Amino acid sequence: MLAVIETCRDDKAKMDDCLEKIDISAKHLLSLVNDVLDMSKLESDNFEIESKPFNLDRVCSESAEMVYFQAEQAGLRVYEEHDDVRGVNLLGSELYLKKILMNLFGNCIKYNKPDGAIFTRLREVARTPDIVTYEFRIRDTGIGMTQDFIDNHLFEAFVQAEDAARSRYGGTGLGMSIVAQLVKKMNGTIKVESVLGEGSTFTVTLPFVIDHNPPAQEETAAAPTNLKGKRLLVVEDNELNMEIAEFMLKSVGAEVTPAYDGGAAVRIYNETAPGSFDAILMDLMMPTMDGYAATKAIRESGRPDARTVPIIAMSANAYEEDVKQCLDAGMNAHISKPLFKDVMIKTIAKFA
Repeated sequence: MLAVIETCRDDKAKMDDCLEKIDISAKHLLSLVNDVLDMSKLESDNFEIESKPFNLDRVCSESAEMVYFQAEQAGLRVYEEHDDVRGVNLLGSELYLKKILMNLFGNCIKYNKPDGAIFTRLREVARTPDIVTYEFRIRDTGIGMTQDFIDNHLFEAFVQAEDAARSRYGGTGLGMSIVAQLVKKMNGTIKVESVLGEGSTFTVTLPFVIDHNPPAQEETAAAPTNLKGKRLLVVEDNELNMEIAEFMLKSVGAEVTPAYDGGAAVRIYNETAPGSFDAILMDLMMPTMDGYAATKAIRESGRPDARTVPIIAMSANAYEEDVKQCLDAGMNAHISKPLFKDVMIKTIAKFA
């Protein structure tokens, strides 16, 4: 596509078409990288499922919102049949529950037929004073699978049902393998039924610890759209990454002071008046002084705002333990790379 752009710079329609395809390809590549990293993590001995408070109704609503949008784009209808889960507060991994649901929904959209449908059902199947078990059932009217494929290949990495499935339907062939491993890690079960040419049904059963003391619900504020007037120290050793961050931040009104390594960041911070920066965006992996050491130096500098200036990590290291390490080092939050403008605005506005 870049080669096409080089020869068609005067053709705006062709340029727009190329840019759209580059965007699609980049998102697919990012999805592939993320799936491979998830697989690697799941297969390691030290992988642990987090146990954090979450609201089941919110998870289902957010997942459904994404599904409706994707299904509508694909010309599909979605039908829901759910138990009332309002006020159901649980302990577990909201992130991985969403990943399971979105992978299953994604398959039902990807392998469906024109004018097809998706049927979803959520019901409570067991309860004790401390544990509740839910069944998530997702059925499509798609191309279906053979029983041999379900029994022997469905949960293998990089495998898809049709010989030409990857080129025809897209995807990485990792989704169902990730789902199976996550369900196992979460002490659940997955059952698959399918009729070739008629559709498939995925039934996932997962137990959760009941949260008897849920945190108070935060009022949802309107999402900020700019950072006008915010003064930011951006610490990033990669020139291309710095260029991208500066462009995104300046385009929403922020004032940016760049620093290309941790040592330079500490020096700039110490040489400016207290309160000069509303927040510091800190890369982690840098020469001379990494982000953790720079954060420690700033926090221990003794300046009036040393303990209060928000420091936000920017890193491709985005697993739960990586985020925890950033918080333990004195940072306030973590933004995963690649950077997305809306995430940056929301995170910075929360602290600055």
